[in-house]
Amino acid sequence: MRYDLLSRSSGRRWVLIVSCCVLMFFITPITSQKGCGNICKTLNDCPGKLICTSGKCRDDPDVGTHICSGTGGGSGPGTCKPGRPLQGRNPPSKNACNTDNGDECCTSSKRYTTYDCSPAISSTTPATLTLNDFTQGGDGGGLSSCSGNYYSNTDKVVALSTGWFENGSRCLKKIRINGNGNSSLATVVDECDSRHGCDADHGYQPPCRNNIVDASAAVWDALGVSQDQQGELSVTWSLVN
Repeated sequence: MRYDLLSRSSGRRWVLIVSCCVLMFFITPITSQKGCGNICKTLNDCPGKLICTSGKCRDDPDVGTHICSGTGGGSGPGTCKPGRPLQGRNPPSKNACNTDNGDECCTSSKRYTTYDCSPAISSTTPATLTLNDFTQGGDGGGLSSCSGNYYSNTDKVVALSTGWFENGSRCLKKIRINGNGNSSLATVVDECDSRHGCDADHGYQPPCRNNIVDASAAVWDALGVSQDQQGELSVTWSLVN
């Protein structure tokens, strides 16, 4: 009888162990086998339909993949929420806010939306292209945060919204912009600040929206947009390997 009880007890242990292993197999994410979250530098570093964003392989929202089941921490659709509103203030003088490119000047009667994030980057990231003057005295504000230089309006340069700028990790990187039936390469030289604004450092302009590619006139020209139509344009963009 004692032997029989021991055998039954041992059998139960083995059943329990096997059951736990089977359960762990089904509930343990297999994302590592699929490349989700793997460190990457270019789009070619990620397998299948994954893309490289923020240094890790993630789902491509444009393709609609759900291989990673939400892993990786990217700001996918619906996950990038507004931050604390910024109270506006009036520029100290008319000349303090440059409106040459149709930019809005802050006012003390408004509160402005801020963002710490931007939509997830894909091979065709939707964005709004805006016009910026990166020359000294232009509406771009101060020197480039990437190079410490000003740029001519004939240079194909852009500033990216805060989330896309990613703490300067995209400084001097090339991106491809598609719009108006054309394509252009451009160099990232600055941040379009989505968190701060309405002060001297930001030309008394509101915080940047979180989906902005702020481009020089040269980029607009390369996309074939006439000067009188330059201002805002729906485009897509991608990182260049």
